[in-house]
Amino acid sequence: MLKKLILHTKRSIKCVLLIIIAAFLLIGVVAYLYKPTYKVILNGEMIGYTENKGKLQNKINDYVKNGDGENVAYVQIDNMPEYQLCLLKKDIVANDEEIYNKVKEQGIPYYRYYAILDNQEEKLYVSNFTEAETIVNQLKEKNSTNVDTITIAEKYETELKDFVSTEEAVSKLFIKPTKVVQVADTSKSKSKASSGTVNTSTKISGGKASLGISLIKPVSGIITSRFAASSRIRSSAHTGLDIATSTGTPVVAASSGKVTFSGWKGSYGKMIVITHSNGVQTYYAHCNALYASVGQTVSQGQKIAAVGSTGNSTGPHLHFEIRINGVAYNPQNYLY
Repeated sequence: MLKKLILHTKRSIKCVLLIIIAAFLLIGVVAYLYKPTYKVILNGEMIGYTENKGKLQNKINDYVKNGDGENVAYVQIDNMPEYQLCLLKKDIVANDEEIYNKVKEQGIPYYRYYAILDNQEEKLYVSNFTEAETIVNQLKEKNSTNVDTITIAEKYETELKDFVSTEEAVSKLFIKPTKVVQVADTSKSKSKASSGTVNTSTKISGGKASLGISLIKPVSGIITSRFAASSRIRSSAHTGLDIATSTGTPVVAASSGKVTFSGWKGSYGKMIVITHSNGVQTYYAHCNALYASVGQTVSQGQKIAAVGSTGNSTGPHLHFEIRINGVAYNPQNYLY
């Protein structure tokens, strides 16, 4: 009985060894004749093979994010390719470039450019922000009478507009000051345009100081640029918080205080500054309209302005700052 058991065990081991050897041989033959690869399917149709799906997909993702043409901001592709692992004969070559081009064919490129607006109406178009800013600055230097209504808007469209040169844009937008306008500017209208004093230093603090006053949100909306953020549209760290909402949305005083600046302030556009106690000030910039004047005392929650896109702005929003003794602090330490 024991001998039979031993004999049966030996036979079983031999069978197992033969199966293992056969499996290794089969794997060897398959490895020799075939290679693991990925079948690529787009919109339900097989469009080719790739040996490295990660590399191919990264290339596609980069194209979606950045595009590959001048002024292309990004590319919209509704359907991405799917990958299925399979074994492919070694004499069949992967066609990554062909797959990539087929994916590109269904993409919709979105172009980034900049519109120069006068009284919120698009007038001219340039390819980058530096050109747009140069145009605005040259109009200011020439004392164009419409400089207070000139703004910049960042645009994303599927078709490019016709671009103009800086010289052509300045020539078309420039409005020569007349004697009547100059006389008006030396009277009350000038004081209404801009009055009071304001500190626009770029000194910021990352800490949280005690304000000694209560604050409420001056406007509700979406935060599009945070405190201390860097951006191509400004030369230094962001001294405030940008809250995007529609043009004309009421802006209210975050706390009671005295208006110490009201009017146009360069890149800030139309701005109001309220001085509170303890050296605290709040700034409300890029407004479309201002409803409070210098010397006026306002209460918390009182409407003082309307949201706009004046100054260096790429769309309607409120730029809100909190300063203590001239130093800007992060508004999100106190609100939003």
